[in-house]
Amino acid sequence: MTSESANTLAVAQQAFTHFEHGLATGDWQAFFDMLTDDFSFWFPLGKFLGLNVGKERAIEFFNYVSEVYEQGLTLTLDRVTSNETTVVFEFRDQGLMRGTPYKNRVAVSFDVRGDKICGYREYLGSDGKSN
Repeated sequence: MTSESANTLAVAQQAFTHFEHGLATGDWQAFFDMLTDDFSFWFPLGKFLGLNVGKERAIEFFNYVSEVYEQGLTLTLDRVTSNETTVVFEFRDQGLMRGTPYKNRVAVSFDVRGDKICGYREYLGSDGKSN
C-alpha cells in the first residue's frame, strides 16, 4: 500500500468512526469538522436526491437523517475497500425509522483530500428483512 493510500484509508476510517457516532447519537459535529467547505454528496432518493454541494447542505442532510432515525441507528461493518483517493464502507444498519423497525444494507464512499472528506456517495439496498 502506498503512503497516499494509507493516508486516505486512515482519514476515511476516522471520518467513518465519526459518521457511525452521528448515526447512533445525532451528534455529527466531529464528522462535520472533517468535511471540506466544498464538500459534495450524492444521495439516491427524497429531497436530497442527486448531487448536493456545500458543507452547509451536508449539515442540513445529516441533521435530517437524525430526525428520521431519532433513536439512532446501529451499524455492522461488512467490508472496506480503498484506493489512493476513495474508501468504500459496506455495512448493515438497523433501528427505527420514524418509529417503524428498519434494516438495510448500505454502501457509502468517502473521497479524501489531504486530511478532510471532500465527497460522499450513498447507495441503499434492502436486506429483505425491512418492514
